[in-house]
Amino acid sequence: MNLSSLVIPVLLAAVAACGLGRRVDVYAALTHGAEEGLSVLLRIIPALVGLLTAVSMFRASGAMEWLSGLCAPVLDAVGLPAAVTPLMLIRPVSGNGALAVATDLMSAYGPDSYVGRVAAVMLGSTETTFYTIAVYFGSAGIYRTRHTVPAALVADVTGFLASAFAVRLFFGP
Repeated sequence: MNLSSLVIPVLLAAVAACGLGRRVDVYAALTHGAEEGLSVLLRIIPALVGLLTAVSMFRASGAMEWLSGLCAPVLDAVGLPAAVTPLMLIRPVSGNGALAVATDLMSAYGPDSYVGRVAAVMLGSTETTFYTIAVYFGSAGIYRTRHTVPAALVADVTGFLASAFAVRLFFGP
C-alpha cells in the first residue's frame, strides 16, 4: 500500500477525532457546511453561466481573431509575441478557455519555443480576473466592484509583460 493513498482517510479520521475531542457533532457540522455551500452556489451560478456563455460567443464569433490582429503591432513593439494575443484576451475571463488557447499555441509552436514558454508563464502568473470577481464577490453579495476590475486588469497586463520579460531573461528570445 502506498503512503499517499492514506492521506485522505487519515485526514478524515483526524477531523473526526478532533470533533469528538471538542464534543462537536461532526455530521451536523458537515451537513450545515454543505447547505451553506449550496446556497453560495445558487447565488453565483447566474454569473458563471453568463461568463461562460460570453466566452463561447467571443471565440465562436471570430472577434478574438479580429482583436488579436488589431493588437499584434502594439504587442510586437513591447516585446510580446503576437501569437499569444488570444491567450491574453481570454485569460482574464476563462481559465479553461485560456488553457485551450495555450494548448493550441504549444501544439503549433512547441512547448520549448519562445511562444510556448511565454504562454506557459502567462498561465502561471496571471489570474482569471472576471471569473474570480464573479465567484468571490457574488458569494459575498458584493455587487459594486469599484476599483477592483481596473486594478486586477492592470495586474494582468503587468503579468503578461513580465512573462515575456522573464522568458527572454532566462531562456532568450
